[in-house]
Amino acid sequence: MSATLSRRIGLFQAITINMSQMCGIGPFVTIPLMVAAFGGPQAVIGWLAGALLALVDGLVWAELGASLPGSGGSYVYLREAFQYRTGRLMPFLFVWTAMLFIPLIMSTGVVGFVQYLAYLWPQMTKAQGDLVGLAVIVLVVLLLWRRVESIAKLTTVMWGVMLAAVGAVMLASYTHFSPSRAFTWPAHAIDVTHGHFWLGFAAGLTIGIYDYLGYNTSAYLGSEIKDPGRAMPRSIIYSILGIMVIYLLLQIGVLGALDWHQMLDPNSIASTSVASAVLQATWGRTAADVVTVLILVTAFASVLTGLLGGSRVPFDAARDGVFFRSYSRLHRTHEFPTLGLLTMGAVTAVGFLIGRHTNLNTLINLLTTVMVIVQAFAQVLAVTVLRRRQPDLRRPYLMWRYPLPSVVAAVGWVVIYGYADRNAPGYHPIEWSLAWVAAGGAAYLIWSRFERTWPFGPREIREQFRHPETAPGEPVDA
Repeated sequence: MSATLSRRIGLFQAITINMSQMCGIGPFVTIPLMVAAFGGPQAVIGWLAGALLALVDGLVWAELGASLPGSGGSYVYLREAFQYRTGRLMPFLFVWTAMLFIPLIMSTGVVGFVQYLAYLWPQMTKAQGDLVGLAVIVLVVLLLWRRVESIAKLTTVMWGVMLAAVGAVMLASYTHFSPSRAFTWPAHAIDVTHGHFWLGFAAGLTIGIYDYLGYNTSAYLGSEIKDPGRAMPRSIIYSILGIMVIYLLLQIGVLGALDWHQMLDPNSIASTSVASAVLQATWGRTAADVVTVLILVTAFASVLTGLLGGSRVPFDAARDGVFFRSYSRLHRTHEFPTLGLLTMGAVTAVGFLIGRHTNLNTLINLLTTVMVIVQAFAQVLAVTVLRRRQPDLRRPYLMWRYPLPSVVAAVGWVVIYGYADRNAPGYHPIEWSLAWVAAGGAAYLIWSRFERTWPFGPREIREQFRHPETAPGEPVDA
């Protein structure tokens, strides 16, 4: 059987996949973290900063995804851009790091799932929580063991559940809304001349971009998206704008329904299950229980869609001989990458246990630092490299005000990377990220020697998506 993927996912399904992955459990567990980072209701600044970084970085993804619609997202973009000087090094390093940071993102969703489950099951022990989280991961893998079109339908349903959960929390918040609680900021809350503000801003930006991560999930499914030249940029930009509105309404509503000081108290429900606390304070315990169940389904959906996209990352790389060839095999009946799904599931389980026995902030900083080096920085550069190396590549979408969004995105990622060690004292995320990339470089040297490719053989230039007879496409309205 030919190892090919079919284009079966439409624009609406692509948007729901992105939004389900973006929202998930994230805001329900990070609202207290954002308030703590800024020290008050001015935490809304963090959500705006995260949205801005997501939008400018999303424009990078939009141009690359529309012009290079292959399975694996960044793998394809880095392969096409950097093959001229470093052969297969950059795509290999991306797959190496993605096999770590993608499941780490999913593991935060499982940590949040167990955290909210504790509201319904207050007697749950640490060991029982660990077993529940591992069982959730196994169930996700079993549900993904099927054809992609049936999964797309399932994610559409779960997207509806996500909207119901968020809508219920917002409705409860605004029916008991106090403007004085939401908009009374502490003295010197936005004193930009003080270093404390910028430390809080860096922490808030890190938390914010973590909550927006997932806007690129459709790009990992590039070879399964219908009409990717138009659908890809729209799915990315529309999902970012939609989630931004949801997050702002949610954060402001929660701040107006609860005293923000409760979110800083480790003994308060608001510090661990803030959405449940809002419902309990406004509509009572029964309503809080119902919405908590919806939040659990939302968390489950985010893990499901994340592993759906992540399992495709090593597929093209393995098929091209840049990663272990066993990752190129598709299931005989359901046509999905089997080993990629199993590996991502296993690493998610390990990340979940790490998060359970450290804290969510540490896990967020570990995954972002690993992601930033190879994916974020290199991908920003890839847009410029491809415009110069492949000027006649068909580009159905061109980045707005190029190269300004690329520059702003790079600055944002620098801030996040530089702040990581300060935000996770004792765990040294920067050192771990550098060590992981260095290990990937060593692994690549061994791999390239075996494959007899650069630097132990000739560079192979393969411009898979280049069509010299086609003039560059006109930008589409996103």
